[in-house]
Amino acid sequence: MLKESVQSALNDQIQAEFHSAYLYLSMAAWCEAKNFDGFAHWMRMQAQEEMFHAMKVYDYVNMTGGRVLLQGVQQPDVDWDTPLAIFQASLAHEIYMTGRINDLLGLAMDERDHATANMLQWFIGEQVEEEANVDGICGKLTMMGDNMHAVYMMDRELAARPVPTPPAVA
Repeated sequence: MLKESVQSALNDQIQAEFHSAYLYLSMAAWCEAKNFDGFAHWMRMQAQEEMFHAMKVYDYVNMTGGRVLLQGVQQPDVDWDTPLAIFQASLAHEIYMTGRINDLLGLAMDERDHATANMLQWFIGEQVEEEANVDGICGKLTMMGDNMHAVYMMDRELAARPVPTPPAVA
């Protein structure tokens, strides 16, 4: 059975993961409106990943005898100036989410909740990957500057991002 403090923090994380999905959908919508279809596709796939993350925590809470209490999701930002600005915002968001996961792991360790700490290790690895991917895209977009031919090529490259595979429940 989950301790109340861990259950509450996991419920907060579910909300944060759903907010992440909503943010990435908002970014996709901006990209689609600007005819950056590849960037939009990448953001849609990222939104799906975030939904998978929310459901992984959701399923874990249920599996460990806790109770999921869903919270509202606030409206995300809706406007950016450039694809680079979107990916910079994405990187800042992923760094924020990494901090949240690290705080959750700290709480689980403080509460001597080894099962939750073990589950969170998957998220630790996932966040390293997420930050590296987005940082790499930011770096490429920064190198491209205002060269719209290069941005177009990057848009085409990101259109090839595969559909994510849901992670295992535990």
